Amino acid sequence: MIWEIINDAAQAYQGVIPQDRWHEPYMSFAELKEQMERGVVFWGMELDGKLAGVMGIQPIQDVTLIRHAYVRTVFRNQGIGGNLLKHLRASTTRPILIGTWAAAIWAVAFYEKHGFRKVTPAEKDRLLKKYWSIPDRQIETSVVLADDKWFGMA
Repeated sequence: MIWEIINDAAQAYQGVIPQDRWHEPYMSFAELKEQMERGVVFWGMELDGKLAGVMGIQPIQDVTLIRHAYVRTVFRNQGIGGNLLKHLRASTTRPILIGTWAAAIWAVAFYEKHGFRKVTPAEKDRLLKKYWSIPDRQIETSVVLADDKWFGMA
């Protein structure tokens, strides 16, 4: 179900993120399994008896990462992402970082609406190399947003 939701919701990226970063499916089942083996724990929210959205959380070193936040297309704009984010924020006392595609302006706006702020481009590069395992091309085309706890310690 998690895999289905991620790949359904990720269709929004097609034609938006760099073409060389898009593939079908967006996330393979093997990649999802690998993410979970690396410590990403998924939480979900049901609506009308169906799993409507998922969001992962991953403690790593001295921060917590929000990972793979997706809401099934038919359930968007119903507060699911906001409720999941609120729940995950309450589950950690560490600073929270979120990486997303720079071109996914709706995702950036969502996190900003919930109190996160973009870090500087230089800091973004440093953080993505320190806390994530992603290719250089993805680093070039991403942003990192942080909560007030991170800005207080940075």
